[in-house]
Amino acid sequence: MFNRDRWDEIIEALSRNWFRTALTAFGVLWGIFILVVLLAAGKGLENGVKKGFGGIATNSMFMWTQTVSKSYKGLPKGRRFNYDLDDVAAIKENMPQLRFVSPRNQLGGFGGANNVVRGLNSGAFNVYGDYPEYIEQQPMNITSGRFINYGDIEGKRKIAVIGEGVRKALYDNGEEHIGTYVKINGVNFMVVGTYSMVSSNGNAEEDEKQIYVPFTAFSQAFNMGNRVGWMAVTAKDGYSITQLKSEVFDIVKNRHSIHPEDDRAIGNFDLYEEFQKVDGLFIALKIVAYFVGILVLLSGIIGISNIMLIVVKERTKEIGIRRALGASPWSIRGQILMESVFLTIISGMMGISLGAALIYILNKILDANGPVEMFANPSVDLGTVITALFILIFSGLLAGFIPAQNAIKVKPIDALRNE
Repeated sequence: MFNRDRWDEIIEALSRNWFRTALTAFGVLWGIFILVVLLAAGKGLENGVKKGFGGIATNSMFMWTQTVSKSYKGLPKGRRFNYDLDDVAAIKENMPQLRFVSPRNQLGGFGGANNVVRGLNSGAFNVYGDYPEYIEQQPMNITSGRFINYGDIEGKRKIAVIGEGVRKALYDNGEEHIGTYVKINGVNFMVVGTYSMVSSNGNAEEDEKQIYVPFTAFSQAFNMGNRVGWMAVTAKDGYSITQLKSEVFDIVKNRHSIHPEDDRAIGNFDLYEEFQKVDGLFIALKIVAYFVGILVLLSGIIGISNIMLIVVKERTKEIGIRRALGASPWSIRGQILMESVFLTIISGMMGISLGAALIYILNKILDANGPVEMFANPSVDLGTVITALFILIFSGLLAGFIPAQNAIKVKPIDALRNE
């Protein structure tokens, strides 16, 4: 129950020597301020790194063929093999846990010869033969027109979706591009859309110098037949592609007579596994932030404990009189603990407020000056604030425990003799 007299006494005791109280409280304020700022900075770094994934389906892997390293069923080691569309169908049929299995083909690329021409302009660009679902695995902003659809796949339409980098290289500023044609390795494709990357870990400009065409038209135009260069495989929610990929590899190995223990025959990049490593890093950073912040906070708690010991010493006579008048040990202990918790919470909440103000100002600066690479929207959530509040309450009780124990050990007769 709220006891006004007790609270008046707490405020009077702490304000009696306000300068000493303020200096003591500053230790807690600084500790919780450091904790909040470190957590916010870690969150900003996490947001920046994850933003770099640009919404990409992180529960994915890319797989390609490599040289067979073991002989099997009379077939020699060292041979090469290729994926085909039947492999894609077999994986889809036998692995219902997978959301997407996207076959892909590619030609050209950075450092290669000019493979794309429009009028007098030309350039060397990556050209991909893809299915419509690839945009779900690598999200893009369609800035004009549209992306590939299944009508394009079934009709083997020679259409192309070009990146903004390609558009700037092949077209004049403001020139109409939808419905025009670009020549890829001597074959005309009609431009039906343009895209920009959501984000790509600092490689967005290079990733916008790419062209996407229907997989079937790519195969027909460039004599790929039934071959598949590589695949992008995404698991459904609730499944881990890291755990499923061995089953996918087994299907392919069985179809191409590859030794079951030949781990070098199939190359892969497990995006989910890499993403989990990044997540683990940020968990470690959060633990370090709490560790450092609590250590700084602990120095403030020690200061409060010391000041409460001095307060108890100064009020020895008062405590003795209260004990002589019948005050229970718990009443004396509760008074000291309440003073300690009150001082800790007030100073701690001031630290949280200052930290929140700094985070607000930092976000305003970031908004005004544009995005910063690998750092975005530093913040602390409500859970962090509640955690900090519990830390403050526990710290206040810890700081007041020894002084409170000393207070109840004071004998009334000895206290009344004290000068």
